[in-house]
Amino acid sequence: MLNTSSNLLEISFILYLIATLFFGGGIRDKRNREKNDKPNTWSKIGIIITIIGFVSQVGYFILRWIAAGHAPVSNMFEFTTFFGMMLVGAFIIIYFIYKVNTLGLFALVVAMLMIAYASMFPSDVSPLIPSLQSHWLYIHVTTAAMGQAILAISFVAGIIYLLKAVDTTQKGKRTFWLEAVMYTLVVTVGFIIISTAFSFANYQADFEWINKDGEKVVQNYNLPALIGPNEGVLLTEDRLDPSIHMPAIIDAKRFNTLLWSILTGTALYWLVRLITRRRISTLLKPLVKKINLDLFDEVGYRSVLIGFPIFTLGALVFAMIWAQEAWSRFWGWDPKEVWALITFLFYAAFLHLRLSRGWHGEKSAWLAVIGFGIMMFNLIAVNLILAGLHSYAA
Repeated sequence: MLNTSSNLLEISFILYLIATLFFGGGIRDKRNREKNDKPNTWSKIGIIITIIGFVSQVGYFILRWIAAGHAPVSNMFEFTTFFGMMLVGAFIIIYFIYKVNTLGLFALVVAMLMIAYASMFPSDVSPLIPSLQSHWLYIHVTTAAMGQAILAISFVAGIIYLLKAVDTTQKGKRTFWLEAVMYTLVVTVGFIIISTAFSFANYQADFEWINKDGEKVVQNYNLPALIGPNEGVLLTEDRLDPSIHMPAIIDAKRFNTLLWSILTGTALYWLVRLITRRRISTLLKPLVKKINLDLFDEVGYRSVLIGFPIFTLGALVFAMIWAQEAWSRFWGWDPKEVWALITFLFYAAFLHLRLSRGWHGEKSAWLAVIGFGIMMFNLIAVNLILAGLHSYAA
């Protein structure tokens, strides 16, 4: 059953990729000379393929749930694939409301990046630790992921808005920060490339190190160690032995992975820049030339308006109820809890600034991009680097 589940996930990824090409074809179709972003034959085929891919991914989720005996959202692989699935689901609903091609192209790319990122983590099904053996697992986590996925649509709409509104041929703060967002996305691609390469090479290095409790444990590295664990001793021959070691409070293996991602992503980014001699944001600009800025501003706002209360329920209200049940306290200032609160406060400020201060258009788009950055920091850095009660998520 697990093999069938994995096959369905792979099929959905391939279908999303094919659908992305069709949405791109719909944008570039020279026969569509109207200056709008409305559906044509290409995009209609694209949305049909997207729906089939979504159904396939739902099949993956159901079969994995049956095989595992619990909701498959208990580790980074499961949560991130579910996040990607919810992102596609949110896009499908919004597509039929607003019927715009460009949203499909960018939303599916982000969803595929999330699924590809998830594939870098172990996909084995393992028994739940005691604190996770609760019905609140699927209530809290799935609701939080659903809210974040809808909020991610506002990021997609914001990026599309900024690519159209910002003149990337001119130097300035707006151009710099938009290109910084493009660079961050390339770093994610760099993580996928470097992790896949060393995975195929079956690279592994073992370190004995001292954890935060003062115990000696063995940690396996799947990438060459640029950063070593606390008081780490290399046990594997013919492997890189780093001279820099992290304190026990930081997970050195995950920090090492982050460092490799940045190095690979930076190299990839500048390679593209050298070949094309243009900024990545400038390369993407032709894809958004037909969009209606006011429409995408509305898409971004509606996404926050719907996603914010769902996220609040899942990530704060349901989380606090479960924390009381599992750890006998509603709040404990765990890093994951703190960043969930920061995310809540940010989107609350987003709505306040838009409704009372009139922050529409480009300002709203920038806020949507920053909000997504906060969510990704919570998903990646907090889960993978900072030690806490939620470290099991990695």
